[in-house]
Amino acid sequence: MVQPALRFPPELLVRAQGAGLGVKVALFDVDGVLTDGSVFIGEQGEVFKAFSTLDGHGLKLLAQAGIEPVIITGRDSAAVRRRVADLGLRHALYGVKDKLAAATPLLASLGADWSEAAAIGDDWPDLPLLTRAAFACAPANAHAEVKAVAHHVTAVPGGQGAAREFCDLLLMASGRYGELFHGHLQTLDGR
Repeated sequence: MVQPALRFPPELLVRAQGAGLGVKVALFDVDGVLTDGSVFIGEQGEVFKAFSTLDGHGLKLLAQAGIEPVIITGRDSAAVRRRVADLGLRHALYGVKDKLAAATPLLASLGADWSEAAAIGDDWPDLPLLTRAAFACAPANAHAEVKAVAHHVTAVPGGQGAAREFCDLLLMASGRYGELFHGHLQTLDGR
């Protein structure tokens, strides 16, 4: 049987488990986390963004494992709304100026508190979430102040698999990674 190759240090996995209750909710910024932070604006004002399919699959795996992925972004665009819809994510907040004010009631509505939340962000607007979450992560291209408060800085930058690394880490810490991995080794017809 094929065994997972991915490994994280044990102390990091313990930290990523949250405050003993386990992580129930994972909060994601968009620009600089799910994208590389670039915003392309066309002649007619249309916004274009590039998203990683690795990150998208990681978000789907989190949901399968019972960890609710939540998007909280300071910008609102059709491109982000389309990506969220394509991934089937149930919770997203767009155009948020005060991420803490938006996240706190959302966590409560999901039956969770900050001790059961993990967050990934790359810039100062994400700091209130990162400093309250049980587990905080920053992409490799995050601002220095964000990296300083993060429990983990990913090996790769935003838009290039950073969110997937965060997802994989949470899945491994929850004990669900191996089960999901082995499930993907099976074909749909059971062989």
